[in-house]
Amino acid sequence: MLTTRANLSVPMLTSLSSATVTGANHSSQCHSNRSLSVQFHSTVLTTRANLSVPVRTEDEPLVEDDVAFDSESERNADPCTSSSCKWPSLRTGKSTCPTSSSREVSIIERGLFSFHDVSCIRFVKRTSQRDYINIQSLNGCYSYIGRRGSSQNLSLQRSGCVYHDTVQHELLHALGFHHEQKRSDRDQYIRVRLENVISGTEHNFDKVNTLNQGTSYDYGSVMHYSKYAFSKNNQPTMEAIPDSSVKFGHATEMSSKDIQRLNSLYKCYTAQISHTDISVIQRLLKYRKFKTS
Repeated sequence: MLTTRANLSVPMLTSLSSATVTGANHSSQCHSNRSLSVQFHSTVLTTRANLSVPVRTEDEPLVEDDVAFDSESERNADPCTSSSCKWPSLRTGKSTCPTSSSREVSIIERGLFSFHDVSCIRFVKRTSQRDYINIQSLNGCYSYIGRRGSSQNLSLQRSGCVYHDTVQHELLHALGFHHEQKRSDRDQYIRVRLENVISGTEHNFDKVNTLNQGTSYDYGSVMHYSKYAFSKNNQPTMEAIPDSSVKFGHATEMSSKDIQRLNSLYKCYTAQISHTDISVIQRLLKYRKFKTS
C-alpha cells in the first residue's frame, strides 16, 4: 500500500490567474491556440526548440540545452549535490497567464497535477510565498535545477514545448533532477559518440554528480535524451551498452524510477513502496486518462 504525506508546495495552474504548488511555483505566459503535434517525443522537440533560439534576451539566464544557470561557474556542477535545493514544506509557486488558450493551460495543468497522483508534491495557488517558479513562454524550453530562491523562471515556449512529457521533464529539473545521461555512472550504460555531436554542444554530454537516490540507470526515464540528440550527421550521439539495440529517449511520461527518485528525495513515503505499487499507479492513471479523453 502506498502512503504519502502532502507536505510540499509547488505552483499549480488552476485558472488563468495566479496559482502555486507545494514545493515549487509556476507561472505560464500566453501560449497560442494552435494544434499540437505529438509525432515526436519531448526530448526531440525540446532539443529542436532550443537549437532554433538565435539569441536570448539580456534578462534570461545562461542555458545549456534546457538547464538554466546564473553564472558560468555553475555549469559543471549539480547544485543539488552540494547544497539544499529541495523545495521546503508549505512553500508555494505562482502561475499566471492572461491569454493562454484553454488547451495549452489544460496540458500544463495535467503535467502539474500528475505529480499529485504519484508523490507528496502539491502545486497550490500562490498568495505571498517568497520562493516560486514562474512558468512563462520565453525562448525555448528550460528550467533551473532545484529551488533557487525568490522567483525563478521555467520556460515553456508556446511553439515546441507545451507537451505533457515536456512539462514533467522541466518540472523535474525544478524539483532538483538532472538529465539521466549525465549521471556519473552513465559510462556503464551508454557510450557517447562525440564525433557525431554538433560542434559547440559537446558540453551537453558532460557527466555530473546527480541525485540518483539509490536507483539504477533508467533508459525509460522522461529525463533521458534520445540517441540522436545534438547529432550533426543523423548518426547516433549515444548508444546503449552492452546491448546497442536498447531504446531510450522515448518516454511520454515519468517512469517508475523517476517517481521513485522523486518520492525518495522529498521523503514522501511513510512506508516502503515497491515497483509493483508504482506500476499499478501508472496503469490507473492511464486508465483514467483514457476514460476522460
